[in-house]
Amino acid sequence: MSRPSHPASDSSVLVVQLSDSHLFAEENGKLLGMDTCDSLQRVIEHVQEEQPHIDLMLASGDLSQDGSLASYERFRQLTTSVAQRSRWFPGNHDEVPAMRQACSGSDLLEPVLDIGNWRITLLDSSIPGAVPGYLDDQQLALLENALSEAPQRHHLVCFHHHPVSIGCAWMEPIGIRNPNALFAVINRFPQVKAVLWGHVHQEFDQLRNNVRLLASPSTCVQFAPGSEEFQVDTTAPGYRWLRLHDDGRLETGISRVTGIDFVVDYSIKGY
Repeated sequence: MSRPSHPASDSSVLVVQLSDSHLFAEENGKLLGMDTCDSLQRVIEHVQEEQPHIDLMLASGDLSQDGSLASYERFRQLTTSVAQRSRWFPGNHDEVPAMRQACSGSDLLEPVLDIGNWRITLLDSSIPGAVPGYLDDQQLALLENALSEAPQRHHLVCFHHHPVSIGCAWMEPIGIRNPNALFAVINRFPQVKAVLWGHVHQEFDQLRNNVRLLASPSTCVQFAPGSEEFQVDTTAPGYRWLRLHDDGRLETGISRVTGIDFVVDYSIKGY
């Protein structure tokens, strides 16, 4: 756990979120018909064209589709030049031991980061071998400690699974199973400005008790918003950017690539 720290004087920091890349051990692996390595590379090129100076890249889970060491090594290689600093946290498809091996010798998996006047806390909501998410006592304690140790900082809390309904009936059972425990902690700390996650492969932006709730597109296949049953959307892959100001203001947006056309292959399972 990081020690208590004092705010910096920077006016703002720029964060880029890359989520749900679903890479495979083989370079040309496809998810529902889309080459996930190719789409990630295109998103990264798009990021670098639009964002000349990125302070932090967040990789918000499901970096890999098959949990292979090769997929994480490829993700690290592809993203190493995106930002000055990077942090990863796992999703339901990720294999944490392989992630750790790929991150050896780095701080990519460190869960607490102070940047500008903000503290960013990264939680592991994954359940080994399961699709839904859960924040166990250790993760909730990590969050509470990170918040209580830095009362003068603004806070961004991140994890993979959605903690609220996003309006997709088929995704209702596969979010965080204990969201009340999460919000019981967050509700006690007014310095929490935003909560950020992946998993849903679509944009989401709502307010809850003055806390911004944000989800982001995948760097590969998108899921159709408002769908009752599983449905792939035709929207292009993309990323989220967040401008974190020293006074606690947060600006954010979604940007998507162009020119990716693919035929959805619904015969491929395990999304």
